[in-house]
Amino acid sequence: MSFGVPAVGAGEVPENGVLIDVREPDEWAAGHAESAVHIPMGEVVGRLPEIVELAGEQPVHVVCKAGGRSAQVTAFLEQQGVSARNVDGGMHAWQAAGRPLVSDRGEPTVL
Repeated sequence: MSFGVPAVGAGEVPENGVLIDVREPDEWAAGHAESAVHIPMGEVVGRLPEIVELAGEQPVHVVCKAGGRSAQVTAFLEQQGVSARNVDGGMHAWQAAGRPLVSDRGEPTVL
């Protein structure tokens, strides 16, 4: 389910890649990828300079719960000239791929 934007599977996101989690704060607190940067979808436009700086020369990987919101953000970033990839299937796919999660308390978690 690529939503017509560049997409990768959860298992294809490089460990040292830039990962932006666009879920809401309560979703983030419940569990997220340890290396992710939390930028809720509603803050993406205002934080675009930060995203551009994070990206540098590499693509930005965007994740949400199931892939819909992150696809919208991916499309926006691509329109702004930022190389972006939607994480297909979102955090559900991330967890199913066995990728690690932590909660805001820093402990391993399950979504």
